[in-house]
Amino acid sequence: MLKRLFLANVISATAMVTFLFPSISTAQNAKSVYYWISHGSPTDPVWTLFLQGAEQWAKDTGNDVRTSFHSGDVPSQQEAVRAAISVHAKGIVTSTPDPGSLTKVIAEAHAAGIPVIILNTDDKASGRDAYVGGDNVLAGRRLAQYLVDHNLVKKGDFVWTPVEVPGATYQTLQTQGYESVFKPLGITTDITETKLDQAEVISRMADYLTANRSKIKAIYGIGDLVSGSIKRVFDQVGIKPGEIPVVGWGNSIDSAQEVIDGYLNAAMWQDPQASSYMALSMASMAAAGIPPGFDITVGTLYEKEKAPIYLKIMQGGAAK
Repeated sequence: MLKRLFLANVISATAMVTFLFPSISTAQNAKSVYYWISHGSPTDPVWTLFLQGAEQWAKDTGNDVRTSFHSGDVPSQQEAVRAAISVHAKGIVTSTPDPGSLTKVIAEAHAAGIPVIILNTDDKASGRDAYVGGDNVLAGRRLAQYLVDHNLVKKGDFVWTPVEVPGATYQTLQTQGYESVFKPLGITTDITETKLDQAEVISRMADYLTANRSKIKAIYGIGDLVSGSIKRVFDQVGIKPGEIPVVGWGNSIDSAQEVIDGYLNAAMWQDPQASSYMALSMASMAAAGIPPGFDITVGTLYEKEKAPIYLKIMQGGAAK
């Protein structure tokens, strides 16, 4: 009799535990489709890192993550979003090529019940569900303030600002940030296009430096292909590391090494792998009916002392 009561109690307790902690194996084993869409180029070092984060998320969750790069081709990117809608994707993660360029297709996704998380380059007016990435206005202000605070530029100086894609969201927002620092000091800038091909970047930057070397007091590189090409450009033109102060993006092996070697004074790391991983997690959460009532802001300014940490991450090692 006692044995029967004991077994009954065990069964009852087990049932209670099962009720409190229901099995999630069905949810874990269900393979859902997500889309990860980049306005960037597959040859851009930082987007290689962003892609790694998406691939890791797919591996960890067992979901199908369909990725694509569009190299600034807005109609192509819009069609990629529509492709996600047509297959009833559970969620969409996408970067923004230009302000307003994805507003219509995001509305179409929402009409189909699909959440959209913007990655890397925000567009607050787009209707997106959430944003994961850096605050480009803040980044522009921080990099400009770095030049001022370290006495690398002064009132009336000229700062050259080469950029991969003039008019792109990240450029317009970072311009707002650095102008808030430079304009009150009468510091002028010149946004020049360098393209999304590294050979073209190096050629255009070398030509500009050769023609304008005497007036350039500092360089603010907007884009990882730009920042990661500084050493090659300086070596080609005959400029020594540190001869012209440089700040910029720091999401490539080249740029991190340039910080270590003195070509870049400081660089901005934007946690690319983590950004993709968190953006897809937020899309999954929203698809499950948990609305993300917040954004996730990333980004760290690093100098020579911390550069080896980020270099190791980009080389595939763990940060210590």
